[in-house]
This record gives sequence, C-alpha cells and structure tokens, in this order.
Amino acid sequence: MGAGVAGLVAARVLARAGRDVVVLEARPRVGGRLFNAELPDGQPIEVGGQWVGPTQRQVHALLRELGLTTHPTHMDGSHIVEFAGRRATYTGRVPRLSPPALADIAQAQFRLDRLAATVPTGAPWAARRARRLDEQTFATWMRRNTATRSARAFLTLVVQSVFAAEPADLSALWACHYLAAAGGLDALIETRGGAQQDRIVGGSQRIADALAAELGDRVRLGRPVTEIAWTDDAVRVDGVAARRAVIAVPPPLAGRIRYAPGLPGDRDQLTQRMPMGRVVKVNVVYAEPFWRGDGLSGQANGDRRAVGTVFDNSPPGGTPGVLVAFLEGRHADTASRLSPRDRRRLVLADLAAYFGPRAADPVAFIEHDWADEEYSRGCYGAFTAPSTLTRFGPALRAPIGPLHWAGTETATRWTGYIDGAVESGRRAAHEILREESA
Repeated sequence: MGAGVAGLVAARVLARAGRDVVVLEARPRVGGRLFNAELPDGQPIEVGGQWVGPTQRQVHALLRELGLTTHPTHMDGSHIVEFAGRRATYTGRVPRLSPPALADIAQAQFRLDRLAATVPTGAPWAARRARRLDEQTFATWMRRNTATRSARAFLTLVVQSVFAAEPADLSALWACHYLAAAGGLDALIETRGGAQQDRIVGGSQRIADALAAELGDRVRLGRPVTEIAWTDDAVRVDGVAARRAVIAVPPPLAGRIRYAPGLPGDRDQLTQRMPMGRVVKVNVVYAEPFWRGDGLSGQANGDRRAVGTVFDNSPPGGTPGVLVAFLEGRHADTASRLSPRDRRRLVLADLAAYFGPRAADPVAFIEHDWADEEYSRGCYGAFTAPSTLTRFGPALRAPIGPLHWAGTETATRWTGYIDGAVESGRRAAHEILREESA
C-alpha cells in the first residue's frame, strides 16, 4: 500500500520472486513525496525530494538498474551566508564567521558526531545513553552543549533544513539516530560529498515512474485505503484479499487507518508521537542563472530570514535559471498562513536580499506546501517526540501478523532520504519472503 519509492520497491522485489502483488495508491500519480512539476519551457523540476549523495548506495544501485543517471548540483562560485547580523561570501566548506563562533560550532559538531557514533542505527533505543537523550529535546541538548548564540543559531538552521522542524520539536535521540544513519553531520549538510551532491536527470519522480512502468497494471491509482482487516494469516485491503500487506506510508498516516482488529498499543502509541516536518518548497525561475555571472554558486543560508536555505536548481543545461528556496519549520508555519501573493512577496524579498534586485523579478514561481498534501501531510519526513524511541521504538519496523511496515522513516541507513525508502522496501519484501519460506 503506497506507490512511493518504498512501496514500489517492495512490490518489485516480490514480483521478481514470483509473488502476485497489487499496489494501492491514493493519489492519481506514483512517487509519494517525489513529485515533478514543469518549468515554463516544459522541462521537469522537482517540487518534492530530489537529491542523492555518494554514500547512498541503495538508491544508486536502483538508479543503475533502472537506467537512470544523475547530474551534479551546481556549486561553482561563492556561497552566501548571513549569520548573526553579518553577511559574507565564501568558498569551500567553512563560512567566514568570528573565531569564537567557529570554535563553538566545531566543538558542538564534534560532540554531536561522537554521540551519534554510539547510537546503533537499527536500534537507537538500545544506545548506552538512550533514555537520557530521549527524555530531552534537541533544543535542550543544544543549550547544554554550546557556549555561544552563534552555535545555537547554526544548529537551529541545521535542524530546520534537515528535519523541516524546530529543535524543540524532536527528541535528541532521534537527531542522533538520524546522524548515525547518514554517517555524521557533514554527510547530511554538505553538497560536495554530502546528501545534496547530485540530482536525477529528468527529475526524481522518474524513479517511481520507472518502477511503476515495470509493475504495469499491478499499480492501481486513486485507491485511498481507510481500513485494513486482518487475521494472523490473511489481510483484506480495499477489497483486495492477500496473505500479507506492506504498509508504505509515513507513520502518522499509517496511524490514521482503521485496523480490524486494532493494532497493539505500542504501535498506535508510536504513530501518535511521530509528527511530520513542515516545509514549503519554492522553485523561482529566471530567464538565466544571473548569479553565476556574479561569481555566485546560488547557495545561500541565513539564520534570520524566512528563507533559510537556497540552492541553484537549474536544469543540467543551465537554462532557465532556477533558485530553490525552502521555508521550513516555524517559517513554513507562518508562510502557510499568508496569501499566495504575500508568500511570494516574502520569498522574493529574501532572495533579493541574498542575490540582488534581479532576484525579485522571476518569470515563474512554483511553490508546493507539503502540509496541504492530503496523503503526505508534511515533509521531509516524520520524527519522534521526546520519550518515544525508548518506549515504543521497536514497534517502528516489527511486523504485526501479516502486516509489514516500510517507508524511509523505518530505514536504518539514510533515514528520511530516498536511499532509506529503497532500503525499507527491500527489507519489508525480504521479511515476507523469509516468512513464507519458513
């Protein structure tokens, strides 16, 4: 159930093993949180998830199988940073900040990476300091482990850009698990060598389109699932009878389905404590990428603007020029309450402050508010509130009778990313194959 990458990968593995499969998808399209729109000239542009990194081996293997290729995110030129009321440009990894700020950020990252390295990626609740970490928000951890306002502002921006949430929203253990699953903070936030290094030629939704094409009429669109009836050895979903079901939707949406009989309390308590992040993603289109002529990469970050993160999102050929701007966490809360006209004005004002007055005059403005998506209700993914993982974490992946759980939130590597979705789909399919061969 669910024709995002996780559900389609699970179905593909099972179909290739000779099993009869049906994929039910509520939307009129496949892809889930991967979604391509069109630029004015007809080229695809991603309004959902889009990046893959060099250490994301599962998705790269799948891309090779599907015959899809990647192109690098544009990163040549100087990056812009506005921090603590100061603006600077820089190249390389480290922005020009005051020495005390840089030192405090460096020691905070060292502590965070060292802590994350102690968290088992498949069972974060089993970490040595799991309960202590899980009882506090990441905001609490920040206050206890930083000495400067600049370091706290940096980590706040990281949380907003990675989780589309605020530090006070999520468990510090979930944050450490996320870092461990990616291989450290640099892997999450860097472009070259990190999670934002590459994009899929033709847009990321092509992954789901290619998987669905292979599955053919096994994929049934426009079939929202509201109730699942199950016994120990059978399941009925929206009129479809089967021996087993893979539920490949975000945990909070899985929790809204009515199960007959009801699921064990631990599973229900878990989904009650896993909200989605909140983001409005905006692709702002220009006749050309004028910032490149100014020696800029198109990447910008600011700790006091609604638009805290910007990338050059232009097509591989370089035209038209596209800046992708993110309104995340509390900024998405505020922006979503504005009229479309006022939200456009807000985004363009921030882009003009970063890149100059030409940024205020685009040829197109393509926005997508993922909290308004009925069958996503947010992005980039779900996260756990404090005291969730240590109390109910084992219910995240554990099958219940014939019901199996997939989705990027259930991954042990690259949780929250396309790579994690691929892993989760394969894991759920192999669970079924092992059960049936036992």
